[in-house]
Amino acid sequence: MRLSLLKGGEILNTPFMKPLTWYLIFVVFLISIVPKVEAGFAPSEFPLTNSDRLKDLDTIQKVLETKAIKQRLEDLGFTSEEINNRISQLDDQQIHWLAKQLDDLKVGGDGLGVIVALLVIVILVVLLLQLTGHRVIVTK
Repeated sequence: MRLSLLKGGEILNTPFMKPLTWYLIFVVFLISIVPKVEAGFAPSEFPLTNSDRLKDLDTIQKVLETKAIKQRLEDLGFTSEEINNRISQLDDQQIHWLAKQLDDLKVGGDGLGVIVALLVIVILVVLLLQLTGHRVIVTK
């Protein structure tokens, strides 16, 4: 069976059309299964300077001075001297990691995002009910 190609009203019968078609199908298949690769710059590790250490220690100290944290550590049996002694034993990388974790910590979480999400869900439900012909009646 030969494949035919319509060109300008005339039919061209070519013997290489079938192998060419299979070749193109195979190539498109190979191209489609190649995984998508994304590249990016990886930050290099820079040695921490003395000012970075002082800034990180200041961040840790501010968190430790909050009333709730101070009370919880006292309830666990830690004194201020013990806490300061343990922090002074940490190396620069550990202090930087701890300060970074404390910066990322949000006290109380993000309540506004939850409220907005709930409002969007309620609005979508009401809109869906209105579009399907149902009535939404809010009474006290």
